Amino acid sequence: MTKRTFSAKGARAIECLGLIHTDVCGPMSIQARGGYEYFITFTDDYSRFGYVYLIRHKSDAFDMFKAFKAEVENQLEKHIKILRSDRGGEYLSGEFQQYLIDNGIVSQFSAPGTPQQNGVAERRNRTLLDMIRSMLSYSTLPISFWGYALQTAIYILNDVPSKSVPKTPHELWTGRKPSLQHLRIFGCPAHVLKGKTEKMESRSETYICRDYVNDFVPTSRIVLNEMSGDTIPREVTQPNPIVSSDPTQDQQPTIPRRSGRVRTQPKRYIGLGESVENLPDDDDPYTYKEAMEDVDSRHWQKAMQSEIESVFDNKVWSLVDLPKGIKPIGCKWVYKRKRGVRIPVVFNWLIS
Repeated sequence: MTKRTFSAKGARAIECLGLIHTDVCGPMSIQARGGYEYFITFTDDYSRFGYVYLIRHKSDAFDMFKAFKAEVENQLEKHIKILRSDRGGEYLSGEFQQYLIDNGIVSQFSAPGTPQQNGVAERRNRTLLDMIRSMLSYSTLPISFWGYALQTAIYILNDVPSKSVPKTPHELWTGRKPSLQHLRIFGCPAHVLKGKTEKMESRSETYICRDYVNDFVPTSRIVLNEMSGDTIPREVTQPNPIVSSDPTQDQQPTIPRRSGRVRTQPKRYIGLGESVENLPDDDDPYTYKEAMEDVDSRHWQKAMQSEIESVFDNKVWSLVDLPKGIKPIGCKWVYKRKRGVRIPVVFNWLIS
């Protein structure tokens, strides 16, 4: 025996928020950046405008629905009337059902074993996954960046025509026609003009197009912050040899071990002039902190920025997901002054 498709279709909503289709997709075999394994979608039946949220556990679906409800009802000045879902445990919880009752929202469930009754949400999940696979296959980003591809996919779906509605979902949802002029290829490089620069210095910074929620993300700047020991959580968007590629591990920068040896000015520099004699007793900095407190801190910063940009321009490595049980090789900054008139400071990279 085979299942027959449903020929009869249910009545469509006559206004936005009249009926919301929702479903949770996952778990994924590879976590997204931030440790996300699932995502939940909310699709408006009238306009087909969609929202998507990354979640770590199925139990987070309730919190995401409350966030979705608060945003859309405030933006449209309307109220959700019907929520249609499958019989997943995340929707059947007593807390979720009581919240729907308290807010006057009718809960509709599909019959067991009939995902076609929740066809709008199921089809949306399939379309999103197809787009994610396509975008990742044409970019140099690892699979763990599927969360950003997901945000990009839903953004595009909201702005392009659909067979289900006479206009674009964006136009039916907001009343305004969307613009497609700002759309770019997922993961493509972008060059953004810097502020004031010196004569021979590069006038732009290299960015990558990650998604349209966070716009463009700088590559060298983020890696430089991670390498400098800044522990503020950031999403690493380009190869970083210090930060683990495994999202389940705590992404903390490796702090180099401070040597206990006493460092003094090399004898070869004694008597070479006032510029050398006035250098600190430590001579070359050993850590990032020392470099930033050094008299030549401005030159160290320029050298580090130049080295990072060179790494990306020459495609020294490719960012991949760290296999389980494998410990990454640590790296560190190595600061060395090159004595001379034209090049006062240079920067070297060392893999330990």
